Amino acid sequence: MDPSSPVLPATILEQTASRLGCSPADKKLAFHLDEEDELKHLRECFCIPKVKDLPPTDLTLVNGEESCIYFAGNSLGLQPKRVKTYLDEELDKWARTGVHGHFNGQRPWALADECVVDLMADLVGAQRHEVALMNGLTVNLHLQMLSFFKPTPRRYKILLEARAFPSDHYAVESQLRLHGLDVEKCMLTMQPREGEETLRIEDILSVIEKEGDSIAVVLFSGVQYYTGQLFDIPRITKAGQEKGCFVGFDLAHAVGNVDLHLHDWGVDFACWCSYKYLNSGAGGLAAAYIHEKHSQSIKPVLIGWWGHDFKTRFLMENKLQLSKGINGFRLSNPPILLVCALQASLEVFGQTTMKALRRKSILLTGYLEYLIKHYYSEDKRNPEKPFVKIITPPRVEERGCQLTLSFSLPIKSVFKELEKRGVACDMREPNALRVAPVPLYNSFHDVHRFIEILGSAITSSKQTANNTALSGSY
Repeated sequence: MDPSSPVLPATILEQTASRLGCSPADKKLAFHLDEEDELKHLRECFCIPKVKDLPPTDLTLVNGEESCIYFAGNSLGLQPKRVKTYLDEELDKWARTGVHGHFNGQRPWALADECVVDLMADLVGAQRHEVALMNGLTVNLHLQMLSFFKPTPRRYKILLEARAFPSDHYAVESQLRLHGLDVEKCMLTMQPREGEETLRIEDILSVIEKEGDSIAVVLFSGVQYYTGQLFDIPRITKAGQEKGCFVGFDLAHAVGNVDLHLHDWGVDFACWCSYKYLNSGAGGLAAAYIHEKHSQSIKPVLIGWWGHDFKTRFLMENKLQLSKGINGFRLSNPPILLVCALQASLEVFGQTTMKALRRKSILLTGYLEYLIKHYYSEDKRNPEKPFVKIITPPRVEERGCQLTLSFSLPIKSVFKELEKRGVACDMREPNALRVAPVPLYNSFHDVHRFIEILGSAITSSKQTANNTALSGSY
């Protein structure tokens, strides 16, 4: 499905089920959608954990030999099968050749990041020279903010969403304090309207229009980690730049999840990690982007050896010849073992396109949404019936693959019961269950199984709640 398609996922599901002669809730539909899935072979590129191997699993409730329902790719992606092979290759090279590995082999260590930067640039819609693989996300954000946030008496504020990921929030606070600025006055945080969970684009644009003359940097998530809301990156970028602001994005939950065109959209800067939808392993190598229009004007404040131009880097003359653009921000040589894991995943992405992945993702998440609404919508006529509320925006162009759910029952109980039954998902305080069917390795059958298991988890949670209430009445 195309995000701009007028045909809704629910319509496709209902029409397909009708042709099959079954209900959209029937397992038969899930099997059919998997059979028709042009990307189903990509699942074989990943290690899918067995139910028995997940620590919270209660083997009295489930078949431990089944593959788990892994809907936690928004937190940590699954391991690509080639990771171990690539790691073993480099460990073997180190053992056999020692220091000679820096400039020999399939992945010369001194150039390892550059071996895969093209694949990364393609994923975010950038030119090769606009992307660098380095550090962790927050380190890269600090390096970029040091160069893009140059407050003046008239332009000194930073705008971000109120519930930004903590590391972004802390980075902004510390950047303001570094310049001796009052955080309360200079950090503008956008809250949803009262009674709403997500931000409206018109409200974001209104704040930029109203406050833009005093805003130095607009810093938003591409996809909001808690709600799953996909922000309108091109419109926010255009609005901010028209008011003279630099506009940057934390793409941790967007890269590998949604279509990105950073260069064409004119985004000033961005950074992202690679261990969520990019499946590079916990603490994997992060990336950063600066648009080529800034290659001459924006310079790094903190400089390391790896920012020196490669042609003369090893002359060791201590006369800086700074690489242009984002490559000048590189500090140190790339960590080869992290590059191996990232390469294994990016090569899987290289077997398809983000357009194809997004098409599947829209239908896959739409299927999850459909079944949740089918079984667990609030019933005003039956107040005793447990229900699930979807926090994530319903419009496909305003979300990625994640749905954020809240429950009428205690969420910790529901989460615990899901984990007992071999579901890997993610609970976030205060009251959110984040569920992310990833098109690279999740199936429509996974979604149907999840809904069945969710029913058991809700039933068990309700029973626990009733027992607690009864025991408290004595």
